[in-house]
Amino acid sequence: MSRRQRATKRTVPPDPRYDSQTVSKFVNNLMWQGKKSISERIFYDAMDIIEQRTGQPGVNVFKQGLNNVKPSVEVKSRRVGGATYQVPVEVRPERRTALATRWLLGHARARSEKSMAERLATELIMASKGEGSSIKKKEDTHRMAEANRAFAHYRW
Repeated sequence: MSRRQRATKRTVPPDPRYDSQTVSKFVNNLMWQGKKSISERIFYDAMDIIEQRTGQPGVNVFKQGLNNVKPSVEVKSRRVGGATYQVPVEVRPERRTALATRWLLGHARARSEKSMAERLATELIMASKGEGSSIKKKEDTHRMAEANRAFAHYRW
């Protein structure tokens, strides 16, 4: 039994434009070297680009894209008797959002558009439609969990 106390969850204040904690967490993950104002500008510019391209509110496209990328199962390595098994486990809600955010930002950064706002806008639009590299990452994760379903009894 661990002697350490559980870490207390800090509440993230909602962002000023959309009054959403999810957006605020996304902006925090987008941030490099503590430059929050730049990451906010990138995010809000991406929302404006999305509104121009789709004609829908940008935050709705963002939330739809994030929900489409959230994984429901993943594999975790579990060592049993000298062998390491990839055991499929369900993903907790906070981790789901964190993984989706990380995947969206990683794949947006890897794109080839000129500005980060354009990359992020394109990736979010594609994710909201159910296509793109971040959706592929989710499907690969689900496929791996499905393939290792035989080891589900090693869950802990």
